[in-house]
Amino acid sequence: MTAIRDRAIVALEDLRWRLDPAALPFTTTDELEAQEEIIGQDRGVEAFRFGMGMDAKGYNIFVTGSVNLGKMAVVKRLLENYTRKQETPDDLCYVNNFKTQEEPILLRFVAGNGVKFKTAVDKFLEGIKREVPQLFESQEYINSKNAIIEEHDKKTREFFKGLEERVKDAGFVMVNMQMGQIQRPDIVPVIDGEPVHLLKLEEMMEKGRFPREEFEQLRAKYKELKEDIDAIFLEVRTLQKEVKHRSEEVDKLMFMNIARELSEPLLNGWRDAEKVQKHVEAMLDDMAENLDAIKSIGQPQQGPMGMSFPGSSAETVLHPYGVNLLVDNSESEGPPVIVESHPTYRNLFGSIERVMDRNGLWRTDYKKINGGSFIRANGGYLVINLMDAIQEAGVWQTLKRALKTSEIEIQTFDPYYLMATSSLKPESISMEVKVVVIATPHLYHLLRNYDEDVDKIFKVRADFEASMPRDDKAVRDISRLIRTFVNEGKLMPFHADAVASLLEHGVRISGRQERISTAFPILSDIMEEANFIAREAGESIVRGEHICKANDARIYRTNQMEDRLQEMIDRGSVFIDTEGAVVGQINGLAVYSLGDYAFGKPARITCATSIGKEGIINIEREADLSGSTHSKGMLILGGYLRKYFAQDKPLTLAASIAFEQSYGGIDGDSASSTELYALLSSLAEVPIHQGIAVTGSVNQKGEVQPIGGVNEKIEGFFKVCKNRGLTGEQGVMIPKANVKDLMLKEEVVEAVKNGTFHIWAVAHVNEGIEILTGRSAGERDEAGRYPEGSINALVDEKLRSLAEGLRDFAKAKYGSGENGTDNDENNAE
Repeated sequence: MTAIRDRAIVALEDLRWRLDPAALPFTTTDELEAQEEIIGQDRGVEAFRFGMGMDAKGYNIFVTGSVNLGKMAVVKRLLENYTRKQETPDDLCYVNNFKTQEEPILLRFVAGNGVKFKTAVDKFLEGIKREVPQLFESQEYINSKNAIIEEHDKKTREFFKGLEERVKDAGFVMVNMQMGQIQRPDIVPVIDGEPVHLLKLEEMMEKGRFPREEFEQLRAKYKELKEDIDAIFLEVRTLQKEVKHRSEEVDKLMFMNIARELSEPLLNGWRDAEKVQKHVEAMLDDMAENLDAIKSIGQPQQGPMGMSFPGSSAETVLHPYGVNLLVDNSESEGPPVIVESHPTYRNLFGSIERVMDRNGLWRTDYKKINGGSFIRANGGYLVINLMDAIQEAGVWQTLKRALKTSEIEIQTFDPYYLMATSSLKPESISMEVKVVVIATPHLYHLLRNYDEDVDKIFKVRADFEASMPRDDKAVRDISRLIRTFVNEGKLMPFHADAVASLLEHGVRISGRQERISTAFPILSDIMEEANFIAREAGESIVRGEHICKANDARIYRTNQMEDRLQEMIDRGSVFIDTEGAVVGQINGLAVYSLGDYAFGKPARITCATSIGKEGIINIEREADLSGSTHSKGMLILGGYLRKYFAQDKPLTLAASIAFEQSYGGIDGDSASSTELYALLSSLAEVPIHQGIAVTGSVNQKGEVQPIGGVNEKIEGFFKVCKNRGLTGEQGVMIPKANVKDLMLKEEVVEAVKNGTFHIWAVAHVNEGIEILTGRSAGERDEAGRYPEGSINALVDEKLRSLAEGLRDFAKAKYGSGENGTDNDENNAE
């Protein structure tokens, strides 16, 4: 047994990769230059740069990688370096559409000209507000108006000239009759020197107080004169309309003269001069049509009953003529890079706000249009997190639509508001934005599986790696990166032994000795915490011991569950044996993951075998506690038995295997070799040493395959043995393929060095069973027999006896029929 264990023992130098601080070409990080380049992500960086360089449609970028890789920081740096040489995109403005106000017009300007145009329009409106009232109070304007009025009065007098004499000669007098808000000229007869209305004369005639013949003559004369008066009145009304029209034309002419002079700065210097000029002309025409409102700015208005109230404010009257500067790139250098950390629909795509007026009605206009980060990123880059985006209603669908059509129409999206729709339909915006979406690989593949548009609009995937090769260049680059973190965090200098500890921790995180983790944000956090510990201790340099204390403190903050489980093992509530030998019982190793922390602990696995035809019974599966991978591992055990022990006899047994005191789900096949050892022990009736814990999966050939979490599993069993007292006979057996993954804690390595704890590595089940039992596994000879007394020979004999026992039991119970044993076995079934 000693020879077997010695051959499988893992060499001390293979238990942990070490970096000698003396091998580093510096004493502290102050001697290093900062790391400017991105390290460890050559594949992802190359893919990202390719995506940025592609101008074709659909070449947006999906950045994937596990958490804690600093993907966002890498993306920001790449975009910052790439966009410096590119042009700054256009400014975007919305202006009023005076023909169809529900469809605001979009104006595009060279970067910086948008704010200039807005300033010019504001200055123009200030000029209108200042100059127009003065214009209509000028003596020139008054003289023009008086000339028109005098001409009107002259023509009116000519119309009525001679009419009064005819009326007087006919015995009538002219009066003004009020008809609503209009006064009309009328005539009434004069009787005895007093004007009397015809209606009253008719009443007097009916009573015999006025001659009928005279009344009929007066009425006929009235009708004749009234027709002349009405004709003159119509001519006067027509003249008044002409005068009013002439007056308005004069007002418009005078206004347009000054307005065109003030609007000259609005027409020159713009790239899209034709569209701007068209808008300015439409604006001036609308002002001319609404000149009365402009003239009334600040003027008191006459109300009912002679009351006066303040006139309309300039802001209210001139509001429709301003500019809504949607995107201003005047202070930008190169294309925008916008990281939207809260990608709601409103924040990404903008909205159209509404306000409630004094009548309780919702109103909006083009100035209430707000642009979101997607629009502000036009001509540049937008970075969002996929998980944040898909959780927001309407965001992912709108983003896809905009990227497929290369345009966006701003609308309000609010599924929780009944009056969310807007009456505005702004002119759509042509989009040339490259979207970068950050996600985990799992979420990316899930979305790609359910959304066929992903491949069409995100043609580039930049996949970031969780680790990089551990070579001299990696050590040098990460050391310089540590200097960068020191500078950025304003930390104390880090000694070479502290850097070595950080690099060793990076190798442990990667899970492989030949690689080092690229989860640099974790290293940065450890540095911050170690710096705090060193400062609290009054040190001026961060040493390796401070890194160790920081790591221990991080574990202590998160390992409460591990300690509670360890307490249960120590007090005997959870049954774990670390001494002695037991048949059909073995210590398996499991890893518990808490998200931010993982730890290993042993679990007792037992096996009971008997005569039967049920085969291997997975108690966890029967209790609905077994995952699919664990169930597969259990089925493989049957394949192993058939290959090595059922070539010359039927495999007839009932073997139940269970994780004792396990009340939660179990998955993974890392315990399949452990379960096989328990099964072989039960069949051979040879005890297994309880001081050895086992991990490793197995295939049908008996080869022991690598598993995950090997360091945590070893350390978990070591802690149990340490608390009970190390005997020198305890240890852990792992797959040989996992030796290169070892990065054990110093206390475990020290115990192995002192001979109080051991690590064995095996490649086949035969090697493992020999270490566990101290007996030879045995190989078949040419005759197909195992060496007498070997584990495999004992198992083979037990399986043969179980098959014969089942046959004999069937014969004794049912007798021998014509079909012999086969019939008996069918009856037994």
